[in-house]
Amino acid sequence: MSRRWEGVADVGDVPMRSRFGLAECHADIEACYRMIAATGVIPLSVGGDHSISGAILKGLAASQPVGMIHIDAHCDTAGPYEGSKFHHGAPFREAVLAGVLDPKRTIQIGIRGGGEYLWEFSFASGMTVIHAEEVAEMGLKAVIAKALEVVGAGPTYLSFDVDSLDPAFAPGTGTPEVGGLQPREALTLLRGFKGINLVGGDVVEIAPQYDNTTNTAQIAAQVLFELLCLAMFSPAVRTKVT
Repeated sequence: MSRRWEGVADVGDVPMRSRFGLAECHADIEACYRMIAATGVIPLSVGGDHSISGAILKGLAASQPVGMIHIDAHCDTAGPYEGSKFHHGAPFREAVLAGVLDPKRTIQIGIRGGGEYLWEFSFASGMTVIHAEEVAEMGLKAVIAKALEVVGAGPTYLSFDVDSLDPAFAPGTGTPEVGGLQPREALTLLRGFKGINLVGGDVVEIAPQYDNTTNTAQIAAQVLFELLCLAMFSPAVRTKVT
């Protein structure tokens, strides 16, 4: 009889040489995830702002570019800001340029707000973008089907920004955008991705100090659990036969 045996461990925080050097912080994250990738485990991470995802991808996908399901209010493919490329609006542009993220196998879901002009790189590079209003128009089943079509059977990363949710449900984030997903919609999407070749994932942009209800943190914890469930069914998981 074949059975999956999975182990889950908290490996703690990424050690940083200094909190005051962004380039050094990102290099430390990349080195840590390169080491994690070598072990064959599936890392699930909690941020932190979204800039960490670019460094994580550089570590995880150093040997092979990955596809991505990205659930967010923003595409995060902008250029340098105030002279720095290490900011939370640019990680996926940097990942594509570094050759670790395949834009043709990347889908971004829930995009909205007034910053569309910032995300031209998403469209130019060939990413699939589904705006928040299109989620309602298409229906969740169609969005799930499109995401599965885009990422295919190849290695896939899943990045969930809590600001993808409407701030009525998750106000504890730094860049809230009205008109977002409901938690039930987000969970339905995630559960629809069962069977993808998940090699890593993250939940980012949680700022509990902005939410005295604790709802945002509770939602983020549930999303992290959903990612763990997806990891359990990923072809990337090693199995033992008993």
